[in-house]
Formats: sequence, C-alpha cells, structure tokens
Amino acid sequence: QVQLVESGGGLVQAGGSLRLSCAASGRTFSSYAMGWFRQAPGKEREFVASISWSISSTASSTHYADSVKGRFTISRDNAKNTLYLQMNSLKPEDTAVYYCAADLVPYGSSWNHPPRDDTDFGSWGQGTQVTVSS
Repeated sequence: QVQLVESGGGLVQAGGSLRLSCAASGRTFSSYAMGWFRQAPGKEREFVASISWSISSTASSTHYADSVKGRFTISRDNAKNTLYLQMNSLKPEDTAVYYCAADLVPYGSSWNHPPRDDTDFGSWGQGTQVTVSS
C-alpha cells in the first residue's frame, strides 16, 4: 500500500497559478502510474491528469482531461518520491478538493496509456482544497 499526502492547495484569484504536490511513501514509487482527480462541491469526482510509470532510461507519458488541457501540467520526481500538478490560468470552475492517486500495482498500466478511471487506482491521498475566486 502506497501512502500519499497532498499539499499546496489554497486560495488564488482567477487567472493565477498554483502547484500541488503529492508525497509518496515506499521504495517503488517510479513503478506506479500516478494521477490527479478532483471533486467540486455537489459534484462527482472527476479525472484531471495522469502520468505513467518510468524507469531511469524511460520518459513518462501523460494524459489530461479536456477541461485542463493546456493549463495544467502533471509531472513527477522519482528521486523525491513526489508527484506534482502545476495549475495555470485557473478558473473558478477549477475549485475543488484535489486528490492524488497511485495505480493498483507496479507497472499496472501501459506506458503510453496511463490510467484514467478512478477504479484503476488503488491508493489515495486525503485531498487538498483549491479555491479559485472570480
């Protein structure tokens, strides 16, 4: 079981930027595909972005929801066991609790198609609140 802790949430004005971090435990972080999800008030949890597992000689592939494409960037630092979500050009509709998640098992998904459904992830953080004012 991978333990995840999100941080970096807060209040920001529309058009501003914020970077979320997700610290992961374990010695096999690089072998897990990772993802970001969010849940707005009164709405279901939705997919935001995901990134594939990687080894030292292989770059990660990424996938984004259409709603954040071009504005958000997911990345990882395997040496620090940390996942990131850089959020630019934030909109009020981005307001939500953001969760990071790890794949069910090491190398549990294909490199070029990181998981996009919440059922494909086995470990979840507790979430961090992001509020974008208009």
